[in-house]
Amino acid sequence: MPEIHAARRRRAQEKIAETGADAALITAGPNVRYLTGLASSNAALLLAADGAAVLATDSRYTLAAQRDCPDVEVISERFIETRLAAELAGRGLRTVAFEAHEMTVERHAELVARAGGVTVIPFGRKIEELRTVKDPSEIELLGTACRISCQAIADTFALIRPGLTERQLAAALDARMTALGAERPAFDTIVASGPNGAIPHHAPTDRPLRRGDLITMDFGALYGGYHADMTRTVALGEPAGWQREIYELVAAAQRAGLDAARPDADVADVDAAARDLIRDAGHGDHFQHGLGHGVGLEIHEAPAIGYGRTGKLASRVPVTVEPGVYLPGRGGVRIEDVLVVGAGGTGLLTTTTRELLVL
Repeated sequence: MPEIHAARRRRAQEKIAETGADAALITAGPNVRYLTGLASSNAALLLAADGAAVLATDSRYTLAAQRDCPDVEVISERFIETRLAAELAGRGLRTVAFEAHEMTVERHAELVARAGGVTVIPFGRKIEELRTVKDPSEIELLGTACRISCQAIADTFALIRPGLTERQLAAALDARMTALGAERPAFDTIVASGPNGAIPHHAPTDRPLRRGDLITMDFGALYGGYHADMTRTVALGEPAGWQREIYELVAAAQRAGLDAARPDADVADVDAAARDLIRDAGHGDHFQHGLGHGVGLEIHEAPAIGYGRTGKLASRVPVTVEPGVYLPGRGGVRIEDVLVVGAGGTGLLTTTTRELLVL
């Protein structure tokens, strides 16, 4: 899809021109992939404001870069940043913007030392801003990742039984996503049962599942570089009254958050739509993480939806909506879906039932 990446680079060049720089040195891996199509653990892009693009990577990825980025000059070099730094003065560049949020102090010092008098200035998160609104090809890839995730959890529900451990359940879910076409899990799968459900990012253990447990599963498939992210909480055996109560509360809060996530909505207001319901039910202290975040080439992207956050949502921005209630020593509930804001209808990419399943 060279034409898609070329269009993205043109938008990036407008951002470069706004800074007054002659070029930008893009070193964050997801940003390099977004602008070129190259997936690599060692690549950087020198993008001039007036058109020229130079992609540096090492011999492990050179053939892939030449294949996937036919309209970009490719340099094969192990030490990519120092090579591109040496290119700056020779290409007549006077001011170059760099990704200060990604570059270490040590790397910056080396960049300045090798830049031959070229002025380097912070670029900010300009490419991440471009990545926030997804084009149709990105939404299609993310949609596939979400469909794989939904099918995987549907297939895995039948395996949940007393005696199965959290670790075994996580492994089964991961294997099913891979069998359905995922590159790999989008992140380390969370399975939290019984009292472990009170820990939002609990790492699966050898604790066996027991009747009376609530079981929270937070997982997602990676497909085409795009990360799905969804959470479901189920009951193993008939749930107690308190378990149904917090489940229904979280489900209502999630519906409120989904309804509030519309174009031009303030992210803090979207968070408040869900958080206020939980607070008013007396569980404000039991929901302390943000309501959601963007997803795409990274599992956590802009925008962040939470209290104290600023900014507005826009159309074609995929976000998670994931309220929870966590009761120390007892258990917890989280429900999470991926919503494409302003996509028409509900915009939900994850469609697994949000009703409490009793297994």
